[in-house]
Amino acid sequence: MSAVAVPQTVPVGKIKCFGPFGPKYEVGPALRQLDDGDWIVEITLVDSGEKTEYRLTRLPNDPEAC
Repeated sequence: MSAVAVPQTVPVGKIKCFGPFGPKYEVGPALRQLDDGDWIVEITLVDSGEKTEYRLTRLPNDPEAC
């Protein structure tokens, strides 16, 4: 089994929003690397507790939650 390097830029535990008025989510760990080099991270929606997946490259576009 080959080793996979997990990116060091995943802000695990950071609370962010989908855009300026979207719902809050907490960033979780990196799950897997995609063929295009991006990573999928787990996120948890703060209001519902639902866990889902999100592209790492989208995180910088979302503001930190207040």
